[in-house]
Amino acid sequence: MSVMPSPHESPDLSTVWLRAFLEVARQGSFTVAARTLGWTQSAVSRQISSLESALGGAPLFDRLPRGVRLTEAGRVLVPHAEAVVEALHGAGRELAALREVAGGRLRFGAFATADAALVPHALGAFRARHPRVRVSREEGFTPALLDRLAAGHLDLAVVSTTGGAPLESYDLHHLLDESLYVAVPAAHPLADGGPVRLGQLADADWISGSARPEGTLLDAALRQGFRPRVAHVVAEWTAKQGYVAAGLGVTLVPALAAESVRPDVTLLPVVDEGAPARAVYAATARGRAPAPAVEAFVGVLREAAGRIPG
Repeated sequence: MSVMPSPHESPDLSTVWLRAFLEVARQGSFTVAARTLGWTQSAVSRQISSLESALGGAPLFDRLPRGVRLTEAGRVLVPHAEAVVEALHGAGRELAALREVAGGRLRFGAFATADAALVPHALGAFRARHPRVRVSREEGFTPALLDRLAAGHLDLAVVSTTGGAPLESYDLHHLLDESLYVAVPAAHPLADGGPVRLGQLADADWISGSARPEGTLLDAALRQGFRPRVAHVVAEWTAKQGYVAAGLGVTLVPALAAESVRPDVTLLPVVDEGAPARAVYAATARGRAPAPAVEAFVGVLREAAGRIPG
């Protein structure tokens, strides 16, 4: 015994029933609809009967000597059935676009020096290949980006190991191990461009984004046995270069920012027998399936990282 839906309940309808209904309505014939659908006429009749039963039993078609004609109930149902079928087709198109990275969105964040070269190169390549993906970008420090990622506000974050941010809870896609340079004024005695050990600059004034070296790139100086004297705390990267060019001190420059150094500043490679200054990763939230656009962006980030000097 079938149970009729309450007037206040939505009936459970099969999309196969609706597809059959619309085809019969278009063709005005069970026989022609069956031929169009590639079904048997009896199969079409069964789908229509099931739909009529689910909707309360009222007939949707008047059976005529030659073909069928919509009843008033059938005419009421047509626009609703068309809307359901079109919505499902639209969902299918959008899902296909996601699979093909031809649509959808990408929300990512990156720390400041990654924006100097790595992110622009990657983003340019990504936009050229996937112009229909809606991209939004944020800049921030690694801990804040990870918080945004965990909260679901970002799909991916370009982060680093500087500062010891806890990365264990995330899926990490390694991009590069980043070496360091010391930026000195062009007239500095060491400005011949040769590699240096940080100990050679133990007595120098340093320009840093923090008064304390712990948790910054100047951790490298602590590893080499001296505590650098931070003479100027300057957060913004281009401003740091201005201080160096004016002879007010020296500063550490990660490889990611090396391309953007002004001509009156010289970069000296740092000799560090220990671990690289920092590793850079594309982080995604663990347990959250990455969208195809995220996977594609990780790919272009790796390509761009391959062009960054080690």
